[in-house]
Amino acid sequence: MRNYDASDPMSIFSFSGSLLGHTLAEIIPYVDDSVSIESLNQDGKGGLGVLVEKHFFGYEPNSDPRPDFPEAGVELKVSPLKKSSKGEYKIKERLVCDMIDYCALVEENFEDSRFFRKSMLMLIIFYLHVSGCPKRDLQFLYSVLWRIKDKDLLIIKEDFRIIQEKVRQGLAHELSEGDTMYLGACRKGQKGQAQRKQPNSPVLANARAFSFKPAYMRTILDFVRNSGNAMASNLNEDEMPGIELVSAADLINDSFETVLRKRFAPYIGMDYVQISKSLGVEINPSEKSKYATIARRILHHGLVSENSAEELRKSGIKIKTIRLQKNGTVKEHMSFEGINYKEVLETDDWIDSKWYEIITTRYMFVVFREVEDDNWTDEPRYVLDKMFFWTMPASDYSLAEEYWNNIKANVLADTLLNSDGGERANTFWSLRDNRFFHVRPKARNADDVTYSPISNTPVPKKAYWFDNRYLRKKLINAYGPDWDKLFNHRSI
Repeated sequence: MRNYDASDPMSIFSFSGSLLGHTLAEIIPYVDDSVSIESLNQDGKGGLGVLVEKHFFGYEPNSDPRPDFPEAGVELKVSPLKKSSKGEYKIKERLVCDMIDYCALVEENFEDSRFFRKSMLMLIIFYLHVSGCPKRDLQFLYSVLWRIKDKDLLIIKEDFRIIQEKVRQGLAHELSEGDTMYLGACRKGQKGQAQRKQPNSPVLANARAFSFKPAYMRTILDFVRNSGNAMASNLNEDEMPGIELVSAADLINDSFETVLRKRFAPYIGMDYVQISKSLGVEINPSEKSKYATIARRILHHGLVSENSAEELRKSGIKIKTIRLQKNGTVKEHMSFEGINYKEVLETDDWIDSKWYEIITTRYMFVVFREVEDDNWTDEPRYVLDKMFFWTMPASDYSLAEEYWNNIKANVLADTLLNSDGGERANTFWSLRDNRFFHVRPKARNADDVTYSPISNTPVPKKAYWFDNRYLRKKLINAYGPDWDKLFNHRSI
């Protein structure tokens, strides 16, 4: 029996609780005994979400620009989780909100937009994704009634403006999820599908949709888990924000990134010793990560890790320090997280891969440049030279996709051992290939191994890496004419 008030958000939210711990096949007979279990196997646009709308809540899916429950102003979203090897539930993918109509977008005001009307109050029902399992047998785990409010609303409004402005400039074909913080413009449709017209440019653009990024979805999942219950609402309860890098008042006058750039400006030209003294913090000279530590301290005196900062946690922005040597080369290659071979195996489209999330992440690059100083005898002297935000340009995606496909091919062939000959030697890209990305070990020692998802045999832990040549190329672009003044050459 469907017993809820479609005009009351809390009533809709409360009714959703009867799904939790159950599958549609288990709960529908109690909600509507006229629905056959066989009909729940049908496919359709939206998949499981359509079945929940139609058979659990009892309304026909539609293309109405209003929220799914217009009287309550609530939009229903059904979102998958995956279970890690440690048994933890994790966000599987971004939350798609609404397709972007490029031509209509340039004329919209944020508060009058279709996205705003549909996405400010969402009922998000999380379920456990199991590959190959019929939709009717997927289990629902959590329900969250989530309002976009306060500082999140200000940041999302700025994200909307950034996407809108890029489309106005005729650059819809260059949109990237890394352009923004919480709200992204994600790719939709399969590779090779028809592209869309955009205003102010004859270039066709891939279809995209407004979406909340995986990092933002992780904070919503953390909110309900930290509540101690399977249901949680932020209507009358605030989440635990952690360290706040900027305030709502800051965002009235400046964007988030502008505020942080201003924070670094006073320390340009200073080394880590001078900066630490100015900040009143102690930095251990022998600490390998001292440059990353000083960058975090500039952002906030008490910032120990990125995840402890509310805005970095929600946006997924990563801080990366780069040491630029006096000859214009980047001192080190840049590592990212370890490659989860099981995740690669189970991912059909690279757009849904962890690697794609890495390359569409927004990065805060903090550059320390080596300078001559005879008084520094134990180590080279590096001074803070530049801080800028960076996202991989779409022009590099083709090579990034080729890189991921190579990794996937090795996983499928179960060739994950070292590339030193032998029947199961891999063909991972290496530094010798000079292709800007490479695969190399990132483990504590030789005994720190993972396992092949094909044969379950122990194999070396590897990670995603950017070559230092690739980083140098991006620094040349970021420095512009100043690069020639510093190094007098532009060769790569």
